[in-house]
Amino acid sequence: MKTIHQFFSSIRLTVLLLAVSTVLVFFGTLDQVHYGIFHTQQRYFESLFVVWSYPVQWPGHELLGWIELPLPGGYLVGTLLVINLFFAHFRYYRSGWRKSGIILIHAGLVLLLVGQLWTQLRQKEYFMWLAEGESNNYVESFHTDELVVIDRSDPQRDRVYSWPVEAFSRGQTELRHPGLPFRLRVVGYAQNAAIFPMEQGPPNTPDLNVTRGIGADRNLTFIQIAPTFREGERNVTTALVDVVTPDGPRGRWIVSNVFRQRDPMREFFPRQTFEVDGREFEVALRFERRYLPEPVKLIEFRHDRYPGTDIPFNFSSEVTLGDPGSDDARRALIYMNHPLRYDGLTFYQASFAEGDTMSMFQVVGNPARWIPYWSTLIITVGLLLQFGLSFISRFYLAPAGAAAPAPRPAARQSAAGPVK
Repeated sequence: MKTIHQFFSSIRLTVLLLAVSTVLVFFGTLDQVHYGIFHTQQRYFESLFVVWSYPVQWPGHELLGWIELPLPGGYLVGTLLVINLFFAHFRYYRSGWRKSGIILIHAGLVLLLVGQLWTQLRQKEYFMWLAEGESNNYVESFHTDELVVIDRSDPQRDRVYSWPVEAFSRGQTELRHPGLPFRLRVVGYAQNAAIFPMEQGPPNTPDLNVTRGIGADRNLTFIQIAPTFREGERNVTTALVDVVTPDGPRGRWIVSNVFRQRDPMREFFPRQTFEVDGREFEVALRFERRYLPEPVKLIEFRHDRYPGTDIPFNFSSEVTLGDPGSDDARRALIYMNHPLRYDGLTFYQASFAEGDTMSMFQVVGNPARWIPYWSTLIITVGLLLQFGLSFISRFYLAPAGAAAPAPRPAARQSAAGPVK
């Protein structure tokens, strides 16, 4: 037991874990060029273990491609650092008011690590495109997709039933909900696909027997291709779906996240609708959405340039939250380093299109966004307290337990002079 305590409280373990963290950041930075930030972060820092392989793009891959280096992932390194910090604190800490700052420093470090873990587990990234004068009440995910059935039988509001793609990408093929008079059967899925008309496909292109929707109208098919993780690229997530009622199948659809009814960079696609029991439904595979309590409306987008040049110095979007005609409408200006915080989300100015008339916002939902500020404040107070107490005890207080210096004997005076 004593050996285990000494091992986990050892300063050598601390140095080793910090060195491994440096190696992890180094290899993660190398792979970021080929896989993008999001996939690299998941692979290296949101895992217990990772295996680094010699990149195909590097020189000499034909000879060195066999090299694979196992490394501990960020979750394992972070957990061991927290354990090491706790064991070291209880091993070396000596109680007393002069060491009270150390408790705050360690508490701030632990809070910082816990906050980072919470951020990785709970943070969501979305985006929103808006044209001037347009409003929208949802944001869309950068990285995840969902299969949805939309009940459009009520003219006042739509009812949405959704399943994340993970629900059927790992083997589940029957999707049901008590509110639906049918079930969905997923008979094909591709994380990334190439979609094209049958007549333009390569030899031996599979006939998917699509009978309804866009796939039937345009005689479409798809084949699975390698997923992409590059920055700025998105997988064309695609599925083949049957709608099955108690009376039998109602048809087969191709659904994909590129079949979008609203996209500033692509042409519009018609909705894929059908009827069951006199109710109108729509089936789609789309970017995962999060709905907002009130719509966001873009009033004006500004792309300001330095006079006489095309060099931009400001991008800004003026928006309103809620009904612009009501007294409760909130007006806000979003520009660089000045985001909008709304419903637990942070809206950043990210991009623009359509001749400076359309704006894109990057939207981040991070429930732990305040933790780094609090942890930094706690660490700062702990450092000031620890160094302040050390300064006071060194220069203004006598050392504890030290004996007072003996007084020097007084000199005696005589007629001949002082006698020592």
